[in-house]
Amino acid sequence: MKEVVNSKTVLQVPKWKFARINTNVSVSNFFIYGAGIIVIFIITCTLFPKWLAPYSPTFMDTAHTLSAPSSAHWFGTDYFGRDVLSLVIYGSRDSLIIGIASVLIGGLIGGIIGSAAGYFGGFIDVVFMRFIEILMTIPAVLLALAIAAALGPGLFNIVLAVAAASIPGYARVMRGQMISIKKRQYVDASRSIGTPEWKIFLWHLLPNSWSPLLVMATIGLGSSILIGAGLSFLGLGVIKEIPDWGALLSQGRGYLTVGWWICTFPGLAITLLVLSVNIMGDKLRDTFDPKISKKR
Repeated sequence: MKEVVNSKTVLQVPKWKFARINTNVSVSNFFIYGAGIIVIFIITCTLFPKWLAPYSPTFMDTAHTLSAPSSAHWFGTDYFGRDVLSLVIYGSRDSLIIGIASVLIGGLIGGIIGSAAGYFGGFIDVVFMRFIEILMTIPAVLLALAIAAALGPGLFNIVLAVAAASIPGYARVMRGQMISIKKRQYVDASRSIGTPEWKIFLWHLLPNSWSPLLVMATIGLGSSILIGAGLSFLGLGVIKEIPDWGALLSQGRGYLTVGWWICTFPGLAITLLVLSVNIMGDKLRDTFDPKISKKR
C-alpha cells in the first residue's frame, strides 16, 4: 500500500509542474507574436500607405476641423481638418526609415571600428577606443541633437545624427567579441596550418561575432526611433508636408486641451513600435545566449 500511495503522489507532482511551464511559455509566445504582428503591420503601412489610409494626408476637411474620433475619422482630425489616422500611417515611413537606416549605418561603422581595434590591438586599439570613449562621455541624445543642429533639418542629416550617437555601443560590443574569439583554439589551429590572416578574419572571426551585434541592433532600433522622433519634435527632423510621428507630436502639443487625439495616437504608435521591437530583441538575445539556452 505504501508503494501505491507513493507512486500516486510522485505522478501528481510532474503534471502540476508541466502545466505551469506550458502556461508560462504560452504567455511569452503571446507577447512575441503580438509584437511581430505590430511590426509587420507598421512595415505594411510604410510600404503601402495608399492601401491602408482612408484619406490623403494632404486632404483638408475644413468643415470638420479638430473633430473628435468618429466613424468618419477613426483618429479624429487636426486643426487643418486632416485625418489623423492617415497622417499616422503616412508618417510611419520617415520614422521607420530613420530608425532602420541609422542602425545600419551606426552598426556598420561601429562594427568596423570595433573589429579593427579588437583584432589588431596595440596602437590601433588605443587610438580607436580612446575616440570611442570620448564619444561615450556625451549622452546619445545630446550628441545626436548637437550633430542635427550643426547639419540642419533633413532626413539624411537626422539619420547621420542618430547613427553617430549609436556608434560607440556597437564598437565596444564588436571589440569584445573579437578579443574573445581570436583567442580560441580553432583560430590558432587555422593559423598554424598557414591560413592567411585575412581569411581567418573573414572565415572565422566575423561569422562568429555578428550575433551579439544583431541583438544589439534590434534593441537599438527602438532607441533610434525614439531619438529620431525627439529630434523631429524639436524641429530638427524632416520638413515636408507629410510630417513624421515626432513632428505630429510637436504640431499637436498646442491643442492638448481641445484636441488630445492629435498627440495621443502618434504617441501610441511610437510606444507600440518601440515596445514591440524591444520584445523581439529580447527574444533574439535569449536565443543567441548559450547560458539562457542551457537553462531552458
